[in-house]
Amino acid sequence: MSATAAPGRAGTVLADLLPASTAGRARIRDAALVAGGAALTGLAAQLSVPVPGSPVPVTGQTFAALLVGTALGARRGVASLGLYAAAGAAGLPWFAGGASGWSMPSFGYILGMLLASGVVGYLARRGGDRTVLRTAFVMLAGSAVIYAVGVPYLAWSAHLSAHQALTLGLRPYLLGDALKAALAMAALPTAWHLTRP
Repeated sequence: MSATAAPGRAGTVLADLLPASTAGRARIRDAALVAGGAALTGLAAQLSVPVPGSPVPVTGQTFAALLVGTALGARRGVASLGLYAAAGAAGLPWFAGGASGWSMPSFGYILGMLLASGVVGYLARRGGDRTVLRTAFVMLAGSAVIYAVGVPYLAWSAHLSAHQALTLGLRPYLLGDALKAALAMAALPTAWHLTRP
């Protein structure tokens, strides 16, 4: 996709609007976006509030992951969240609360964010982030993917029943996810509106 695509053109995500005059510069731009998205997710993960009784804190990382996927598109979004997950699993302390590694019970949510970034990026490339209602659907779909991976992983890794995993790994987070979705519903369509000539 050309970086000079007209704002609002079908098949365009917000990151495509950043200029890159040559293929080499486009690759540099894309690499910077991927690294920047991973760093943003790592920073947002440090906004972490423990949930009593649950090994999964409330963080800003899910919002960042969905925003990265939506703004960058599926390919760059998956690459960005893949970099985030791989670096954290390898020991970089930028998961929630400065954690790292892959053996923690909340690692399934990180894998879910990786998949969700692809889903929301795919939907954004089809105009899913252009209006408030479409953005609401995109955020709901992305959150559903995160939980579809994170909750079963939590149950498996912490030896919980399905009911316990839902109680500890889903219910306490629904209100926060609604607030994060509301932020995205305001931010993404506004960004598209501001790019119109």
